[in-house]
Amino acid sequence: MKKFDRPRAPKRLSEKAKEWWAALVAQYEWETADQVMTLELLLDSFDEYITEREKLDVEGSVVKDRFGQVKANPRVTTCLNAKLTMLKCLRQLGLDIQPPGKIGRPPGS
Repeated sequence: MKKFDRPRAPKRLSEKAKEWWAALVAQYEWETADQVMTLELLLDSFDEYITEREKLDVEGSVVKDRFGQVKANPRVTTCLNAKLTMLKCLRQLGLDIQPPGKIGRPPGS
């Protein structure tokens, strides 16, 4: 199995996502293609979330339809989906899990 030596960030990513990419690539070992693809998906979702969140902040969470009825802004769903995808990718990569501590009673008890 091929080990990836510091995979490069895709050019399409924002500067903030590229910073996050660089930090994660430096901190962890990337051993399989699916890990690198999951990292890409994580940061694509991050960019999508930020873009939609900025638009949502301007437009508001509710809008009026063509009949003048108030309804949820569709960007709310897009933001939620991007956020959930980020969380799934973090879980898949194991980046949201702290290493287990020592088994047994804590010291001094």
